[in-house]
Amino acid sequence: MRSRISKLHVPYFYGIFVRTYYISTPIFYVNASPHVGHLYSAAIADAAFRFQLLTGSKNDIFSTGTDEHGLKVERASRKNENSQTTFTPKDTLDYCNKISTEFSSLFKKCSIDFSDFVRTTDTRHKLTVNKFWQNLKNNGHIYEGSYKGWYCVSEEAFLKDSQLKEVKSEGSSGVKSKMVSTESGHTAEWTEEKNYMFRLSSFKDDLLHWLRDERVVQPAKFHQILKSMIEDVSLGDLSVSRPSDRIRWAIPVPGDASQSIYVWVDALANYLTAAKVYDESPENLEMNLNNWPPDLQIIGKDILKFHGIYWPSLLMAVGLEPPRSMLVHSHWTVDGVKMSKSLGNVVNPFDLADQYTPDGLRYFLLREGVAHSDGNYSDEKVITILNAELADTFGNLLNRCTGSSINPKKEFPSLDQTDIDNLCSCSCNQIQNETANALLESLLSLPDKAKTYYSHNEFNRVVDAVMGVLRNTNRFFEAHRPWDAAKQLRKMSSTSKEEGASDIQFVLRTTLSLSMESLRICGLIMQPIIPKLSTTLLDTLNVPNNKRMWSDASQFCWQGGGKSANPLAMSQGSPLFKRIIRDGS
Repeated sequence: MRSRISKLHVPYFYGIFVRTYYISTPIFYVNASPHVGHLYSAAIADAAFRFQLLTGSKNDIFSTGTDEHGLKVERASRKNENSQTTFTPKDTLDYCNKISTEFSSLFKKCSIDFSDFVRTTDTRHKLTVNKFWQNLKNNGHIYEGSYKGWYCVSEEAFLKDSQLKEVKSEGSSGVKSKMVSTESGHTAEWTEEKNYMFRLSSFKDDLLHWLRDERVVQPAKFHQILKSMIEDVSLGDLSVSRPSDRIRWAIPVPGDASQSIYVWVDALANYLTAAKVYDESPENLEMNLNNWPPDLQIIGKDILKFHGIYWPSLLMAVGLEPPRSMLVHSHWTVDGVKMSKSLGNVVNPFDLADQYTPDGLRYFLLREGVAHSDGNYSDEKVITILNAELADTFGNLLNRCTGSSINPKKEFPSLDQTDIDNLCSCSCNQIQNETANALLESLLSLPDKAKTYYSHNEFNRVVDAVMGVLRNTNRFFEAHRPWDAAKQLRKMSSTSKEEGASDIQFVLRTTLSLSMESLRICGLIMQPIIPKLSTTLLDTLNVPNNKRMWSDASQFCWQGGGKSANPLAMSQGSPLFKRIIRDGS
């Protein structure tokens, strides 16, 4: 087994050449319109991708796309899946075009900044699949055979006896029984057919060797689930084709038009397409490793078997490294109930983005979603969180700092180390002293904390840390009461009294400047999660575009020679995030 691992293709420049960082989502099945779970997968990948860019990565790959082949898609392309309408490739492709466009439109609407959108109906992808198949066959891992078993159309997979249960129901013609998937409840049909087989059974030891590094599959819960799948079950060989008279909407097996390539082999190869592993020459089977392997693949827990068993085995069969890491996330319920078309509780992400703004929706999903457990969506929870955190804690602080009554010059005031020392050592007001120290302590540790959380894709913990700093900033702001200082200065100006003005000016200037510095740092750190709101915030503070990298979050403005006052970029306009008004309130 180790000899097989040692023969995997690794770029000769590995360790010298700064390679591309490659992140992917699964490609999404077009049997139905996108739902909020699809957007969650994409938002995770996008936040991870943006963090890489902030830390200085360049020419990176972020791929997503749509999975458009298979019997389920063919059936969904008809107005009624049980319709007897004659199958036509054009009608099915038109349907795929429509649903694929819905996915790409949703992602663009929600600032999912993908670099490549792979469609399995694309010519370039079909060429990749053909070459991948040829390499598998040339390496002796595909053979002709026959297969019989229970096939579940909804899952696009043959199921073992352990994955099935018999369900009986009474009807007008008596008791009827059928076999269904124990996981999904979908019907399975007995199938006997000749097809091509992949020697999956020979890769069990290789898979377990790959999984020796527990960081390969995260969270640890899913690493253990995958390891148990491989250890506890006898891996049989995998059927990798279906008769083309049964699966018409698919890529034909090269050299055998009577067979169609299994939809999961087709779909998984999209990662090779995005990485440009194969060139455009139909005859050249050589592989380009510049962009391989993927650094991080985002998948839902329901497709762990396909990505954690089939995918690495297929890759090793052609001599390619498996992915360096996979992040497996859980699903979303709605008001505590599993999303289901039959229950009518599938939430439309387009409507949610319109209602709560795209950044508001991203914030909720990444703030509330945790990979190891299902998240629960409810409108009440969304409104409560967005109002409390984006509108009040974040947005209202910016409004107060830039308001004309306390900041008539519309500036980000000066601040230096002496100011910070005086703020923290002032003995005249214990609450002011405590809030200043609490703010500085949390602010100074925030960049390193957030970087650790981002590195582990723990976006909820990034938000918790940022909100902790912003709450400390609001308490600091309240304790120092800059509105009183501004009022006193206006009164002094009208009476020409200047005694004590410098102390009052110090309070106003340092309170505004340290609060704005906290906003600047939080805005930089939150760019991967709420990119549009962060841009609006940083634009308001007049932060130059070339000072918005991750390293800039650790460059505190009072350090070194301190900062001079600079004008804000715009006058106070609409709030950073408008409070959401509940219906009927």
